[in-house]
Amino acid sequence: MKIAVTSQNFRTITGHAGKGRRFLVYEAADASGVVQEIDRLDLPKEYAFHDWHPVGEQVHPLDVAEVVITASCGQGFIQRLAERNIKVVLTSETDPMQAVQLFLRQELPILSPEEVKHHHAADHSHSDHEHAGSDDEGCQCH
Repeated sequence: MKIAVTSQNFRTITGHAGKGRRFLVYEAADASGVVQEIDRLDLPKEYAFHDWHPVGEQVHPLDVAEVVITASCGQGFIQRLAERNIKVVLTSETDPMQAVQLFLRQELPILSPEEVKHHHAADHSHSDHEHAGSDDEGCQCH
């Protein structure tokens, strides 16, 4: 199983997955639970899902993953990845390797979109990006 983790700094799990362009990719090779990092994606801006508009059946580099673990994302990101048969998991865990291992053991602290939205509203400054077209459901930019 291949699992991608949003990580803008390649050290911790970061949010705003829809605008994210850096992902750590891990693979659980077998039932032994051994996990190893197999790739680091550093995608061009046009490959951030917020800006990516595929033509036909165009392949995205994240298509290798079955799961994406992130700290935050909008409903649009979840839907777009679901259309590509990729499950999105929201978590408060910050260590990428630990998150993957916990996910595989079904012990990862998983947040609901509502919990993320509440956390996001409490400590996120909206002055650093635009919200054209956002609605009463809060920030959908990630």
